[in-house]
Amino acid sequence: MSSRKGRKDASRVVREQIAREKRRTRTIITSVAAAALLVVAGLIGWTVYHSQQSKSYTAPAGANHEGTGIVIGQGPVTIDLYEDYQCPACKNFQDTNGSTLTDLINESKVRVIFHPVAYLNRFSTTQYSTRSSAAAGCAAEGARFKEFTDALFAKQPPENSAGLSDDELIDIGASVGVSRDAMSSCVKAGTYKSWTAHVTDDASRAGVTGTPTIKVNGRELSDTERNPDGIKAAVAAAGK
Repeated sequence: MSSRKGRKDASRVVREQIAREKRRTRTIITSVAAAALLVVAGLIGWTVYHSQQSKSYTAPAGANHEGTGIVIGQGPVTIDLYEDYQCPACKNFQDTNGSTLTDLINESKVRVIFHPVAYLNRFSTTQYSTRSSAAAGCAAEGARFKEFTDALFAKQPPENSAGLSDDELIDIGASVGVSRDAMSSCVKAGTYKSWTAHVTDDASRAGVTGTPTIKVNGRELSDTERNPDGIKAAVAAAGK
């Protein structure tokens, strides 16, 4: 009897052990499946959110078809210029090359697409890169984008500061010929902040990792070419 009882007890122990293993296996499978579903759901949610962020924007007057920049000029050669209004190197670029670009535009040699990106918000306590780019969109709406851009770089605030206030941006817009009321309502409403995000996202996707970046018919100019003679030579070569 004791032998049969022992065998029964041993069999029961084995059955219980197998049952515990099955329960643990089911728990692991369920947990893995739940985690996988959460990952998939997160990816779907991020994709939808990112898609909405990049597509839901209002482009100002003068923007190109893709809504990624403001077009100045109608020449046969296309220059893409990526700048951040907070970027000291961009101010240096403008100081050195701004008049050259203006001459090439006026001579109908180039079509310049200005991409005012917001890469340097971390160097401002008020997201100045985004605010100034969005304000440039307001100036573009008033047909004064380039004038506003030139004025902004002339008054560029130091890095790691609050940057120019919204009121100061409005004042600059009015000083270059934009209706003060229109500029004020546009800046204060943040009308073109979503456009700035779109411009910045597109620049990142295009491989632009720093500012200033200048491309002539799609070819990025090197540091040694980013001067008046280098730009004019690149435009001449692209126009052949």
